[in-house]
Amino acid sequence: MPPESALSRPSVVVFDMGGVLIDYNPRHLYRKLIPQEAEMEDFLANVTTREWHMRQDYDGDPGTATRELQARHPGKEALIGAYYERFDEMLDHSFAPMAALVERLGGAGVPLYLLSNAPGFLDAWLRGPARARHPFVRHFRDFVVSGHVGCWKPDAAIFELTCRRGGFAPQDAVFIDDVLANVEGARATGMAGIHHRSAEETAAELRALGFPA
Repeated sequence: MPPESALSRPSVVVFDMGGVLIDYNPRHLYRKLIPQEAEMEDFLANVTTREWHMRQDYDGDPGTATRELQARHPGKEALIGAYYERFDEMLDHSFAPMAALVERLGGAGVPLYLLSNAPGFLDAWLRGPARARHPFVRHFRDFVVSGHVGCWKPDAAIFELTCRRGGFAPQDAVFIDDVLANVEGARATGMAGIHHRSAEETAAELRALGFPA
């Protein structure tokens, strides 16, 4: 019989998306639309702000949020509209070492899941168009997107939902996120947690848990 430490090791890996696997950054889009760097930075800091966008990760509606913001900034309607119309262009770049890590884990048969705070429409994007740009996405068995399911990190509800949908217990999984509060939220539900800072450190922590990373 294997030692108790081996029995308690997680067998499932749950990844965050932005900042871990994919370089979500509005600048990937807006550098194409606003050639002057200072003007672009001003637009992102004072019009399509991080706080405005984050509301759509929770219970906001991107269409309503866009119309309300356009009404407050006459003359910038097209630039504001592009934010969600061309959102996939902000997700055009993956982190190559992390994509390779997913490929290794998926190729070895490790059950992989993705859990992201993101607008609800990203659920359909991940299940379809994302696979052409980011082939490693095919290894994920399911996607849990906060704006689609109506709960979000670091609340316990979204971690519990992920486990129910995947058919595994919290103690069977390790969660990887670049935001420490989200990692702590996962740990509070019984999952193991890795605070992602680099591909090398994350792979090393996975290996220490017995994964073929």
